[in-house]
Amino acid sequence: MKEPGDTITTPRLLLRLIDSEAAEAILAGDIQTAGQMMGVAINEDLLDYHNSFKYGQKQLEDDPLYSPWSARAIILPDEKVMIGLIRFHNRPDPEYIYDYGKNAAEFGYSIFVNYRQRGYATEAVKAMMEWAVQAYGICRFLASVSPDNTASLRLITKLGFNKVDEIMDDVDGMEHVFLRVIPNS
Repeated sequence: MKEPGDTITTPRLLLRLIDSEAAEAILAGDIQTAGQMMGVAINEDLLDYHNSFKYGQKQLEDDPLYSPWSARAIILPDEKVMIGLIRFHNRPDPEYIYDYGKNAAEFGYSIFVNYRQRGYATEAVKAMMEWAVQAYGICRFLASVSPDNTASLRLITKLGFNKVDEIMDDVDGMEHVFLRVIPNS
């Protein structure tokens, strides 16, 4: 599953790590340069994720070991186009999720509007969890979802996540917290 260049491959997708230089170009609003660096076309929808990239760059400054957990472009390889993002919010076991158990990692994802409802998010989430289990032995996964996001609620329920909490996020408002424990890990 893991390839050179920090890319995770699925049957239809590449989940390619976005390096700091490409992230800086994205933060500067220069998606053309970022796309050239990554070898893909990037939709302007990516500019809606400015805060996510800013957070990710801060994480990397504070903790260089966060790198393999940081933002990945979800790419359709045949078209060489980026269709979304997926990332872990931190390295595993940050203190803020201890209430949900040890050996846990929280992730987030988004598929750009024109590519939704095709199963890409499901495929990407499964691959990221499998990568974390195989590469790092992570067995607990968290996802926080707005109660209004019916597509994500449906996806994580389908993947075996169970609601364990409700929190008020300073940025995103009310979120439901879901947990999945991978058995025998």
